[in-house]
Amino acid sequence: MSNRYDLIIRNGIFVCPDGLKTADVAVYDEKIVAIAQDLSGDAKETIDATGKYVFPGTTDGHVHFNDPGRTEWETITTGSSALAAGGGVAYFDMPLNCSPCTLDAKNFNAKLAVAQKDSLVDYGFWGGFTPKNLDKFDELAECGVIGFKAFSCNSGIDEFERADDYTTLVGMEKLAKLGLPLMVHCENAEITRDLTALALSNNKTTVRDYFAARPPITEIENVSRMISFAEETSCKLIIAHISTAKAVELVTQARNRGIDVCCETIGHYLILTDDDVERMGTVAKCSPPIRDIANQTKMWARLLSSEIAFVSSDHSPCDPKLKDGEFLKVWGGISACQTTLPAMLTHAYHDRKVTLGDIAKLTSQNVNEIFRIQGKGKIAVGYDGDFALVDLNKEFILQPEDLFYKHKVSLYLGDSFRGSVTQTILRGTTVFKDGKIVSKPIGRHLRPNL
Repeated sequence: MSNRYDLIIRNGIFVCPDGLKTADVAVYDEKIVAIAQDLSGDAKETIDATGKYVFPGTTDGHVHFNDPGRTEWETITTGSSALAAGGGVAYFDMPLNCSPCTLDAKNFNAKLAVAQKDSLVDYGFWGGFTPKNLDKFDELAECGVIGFKAFSCNSGIDEFERADDYTTLVGMEKLAKLGLPLMVHCENAEITRDLTALALSNNKTTVRDYFAARPPITEIENVSRMISFAEETSCKLIIAHISTAKAVELVTQARNRGIDVCCETIGHYLILTDDDVERMGTVAKCSPPIRDIANQTKMWARLLSSEIAFVSSDHSPCDPKLKDGEFLKVWGGISACQTTLPAMLTHAYHDRKVTLGDIAKLTSQNVNEIFRIQGKGKIAVGYDGDFALVDLNKEFILQPEDLFYKHKVSLYLGDSFRGSVTQTILRGTTVFKDGKIVSKPIGRHLRPNL
């Protein structure tokens, strides 16, 4: 190759796996081909990143873009645009709340067709894990799902049934043979069902009644049980959106025993408390619930000790009308995919001195390694030219007009952030710059390298 590159980013402070580097980075044919100071050669496009910190573009391992079928909630167009505005270059979309759910090859291909047409950034898909589609796992694996998703409790979507014990055992045995992971939403079905029914029968529907219906033990008990199934079957297990420090401890203990298990958490479990939820109302309802300040402090300690593998958004929007009503009865889900990196920069780096390298691992590197996405998640030669340029000290207050979601709803409207994404580059092409989407959809399907 000559010294004629497609893109050179000059004078940036690059967040690389081996530390911060003030350097130039060159991209050719979508890949990073050189990292050096005063890089020689020219390019079709040159970006002067003086004063900017350049992160690997983030990968969100847990979103619900609801397309096809529930596009009144969110679409792949709006969701992927929001992700890019927050420094994101890839996402893994859940098998619900689209309709139909991603339970077989036909439904997978329907979703794939929409993404091929509309996704601004790269994408992978989860397959569903339910009692009704155990015989479809092979065809979903052939389609290229990055893993399978199950609910231990009611999912909120009738066609996506919870995984009972038989389904969990047999399904994990199948996935172990396929070499694909299972992610589980861990809350005890019987306890959450019966406590919720009891609360409703007594007309107890406030935010505190919701917390009481889904106490920490519902997650802790179920995490322990799922670890037991994983140990028995040798299936790789990922605990979804872990919310309690005690459950993280169980995952760490299991890993230390040699069980292939890890966990993700979500920004709002680190940033907000139950008191914040009571103040904010139904916009902050999610499942598992946001916990108290004592748990949050312990969650940060677990994060700082590298016991949490990656941080996602669990972007789960809905028609805002579904948030109107009594807290216990309304839809539980939070819109968050645009704010993960700015929130981590604000609350992890600036407030708690988490290193920039660790933030890059939590939002990009680790998730791609866990799901075996080749060539993505690092600023390193041979990897995709994916970058999020950040003005690390720029403060901004999030306003509705900043959001690219279908509905301008966020937990963080009116909040101040420190660390602004000024440009997002996917495989050498700028997709977001200075508050605007500047590219047509160029996303591609990401498959695990099995």
